[in-house]
Amino acid sequence: MLNSYHFVGVGGIGMSSIAQVLREQGHAVSGSDRNYDRQITPHVFKKLLSKGISLYQQNGSGVSESTNFIVVSSAIEMDNPDIAKAVSLGKKIIKRAELLAEMVNSKYGIAIGGSNGKTTVSSMVGYVLDHAGLSPTIIVGGCIKNYTDDLTMGNAKTGKSDIIAIEADESDGSIVFYKPRISVITNISKDHESIENLSKMFETFSQNTQDTLIINADCPHLKAISFKNKHVVTFGLNTNANLCASNVIHEPFRTTFTVGRQVYKIPLPGDYNVSNALAAIAVARSLNISDENVALALSRFMGVQRRMDIIGEVGGIKVIDDYAHNPKKVTAVINAIKHGCKRVIAVFQPHGYGPTIFMQKEFIEAFINVLSPQDLLFMPEIFYAGGTANKSISSADLINSIKQGGKNAFFVEKRDDIIPMITTEARIGDCIVVMGARDNTLTEFCEKIVHTMKHHTHT
Repeated sequence: MLNSYHFVGVGGIGMSSIAQVLREQGHAVSGSDRNYDRQITPHVFKKLLSKGISLYQQNGSGVSESTNFIVVSSAIEMDNPDIAKAVSLGKKIIKRAELLAEMVNSKYGIAIGGSNGKTTVSSMVGYVLDHAGLSPTIIVGGCIKNYTDDLTMGNAKTGKSDIIAIEADESDGSIVFYKPRISVITNISKDHESIENLSKMFETFSQNTQDTLIINADCPHLKAISFKNKHVVTFGLNTNANLCASNVIHEPFRTTFTVGRQVYKIPLPGDYNVSNALAAIAVARSLNISDENVALALSRFMGVQRRMDIIGEVGGIKVIDDYAHNPKKVTAVINAIKHGCKRVIAVFQPHGYGPTIFMQKEFIEAFINVLSPQDLLFMPEIFYAGGTANKSISSADLINSIKQGGKNAFFVEKRDDIIPMITTEARIGDCIVVMGARDNTLTEFCEKIVHTMKHHTHT
């Protein structure tokens, strides 16, 4: 049965992916977005329009008598005009995660969860299955570069089979809705919730898994949970896991490793991407895809936008865009970059006042531990996403503590003011990495750095 869906916040990475798949399956799909009204990230909306998704101002005009479902993310506040209109018309309002769970639970669902790596793993899994001819439907929280072009976002692909591979989010607790056939838990680290709360959620997720549960044997917090599944497969770097990587060779922005007799080459750096690839290999094996086929697919996997994404290189200086937004991710990214450069110049934009207060101590420790004496760290003020927030913390508080830890750390309130400081400072062999979540303008910020450096080196 075909329905009409209206997405409130359709430009979001998690919302747009579902909207595109539903449209390609023949449903009527419309949406509204604050960024569309403000003409921010127009390329996103151009791509959605090209797929046949109607866009409206976020003033209630997109919701009508003929709309069956209004889809909202956990970020939408209930006083939104679209929601007010839906309520007045007595329309059914559903959360994005509930809709996605319905899509997954009625099919051969493969769900990837975990505090870190889930976007890359779910993208790898989708691409490997697609490459092997299994024609999965793919719904992920990032743009897969293999599928991205002028008209396609790359965060969704509609397949012909009953396999659906998705990224399952734990940040709003919705991971417990999924009942997949195969699930992956990449790891658990303090992010949106405490370790204790996260562990309970992932335990429920594991119990809801019908066939195969794939878990990271390197994660101490996962070891503490007694998973009672009938079929558990473990993967790891240095352990007696079922799937173990050996002979790991790190090169600048590529890694080679061996599992059993098969050699894998991935065009991504760092131990954490080896771990991500192992998770994808475990899923592929459980679907009987040959190791040779998986190795070929992984060698062709171009990665995900804003995940260790090289935006440009000027005069031997690389500029990298990354979504890293929690202490563990920041550490993994900076360590991976060190395989390919002399010095790291990091720009970190903390996301949200609440998360920054929640992880303040861990952020400070992470930067003190991962930065070398010659590395530099710049922080603009915390990114404010709207809504109610306790603004009792500033990036300056983190920077002061990191400085006391003996590191070269600078607070620069306005982000654009960092650009001339970086371009004056950068030398051949440096890597500039920009990190932060959910702010689509960070990629444009990276492009500005590249543009300014080109201009700077010519003067």
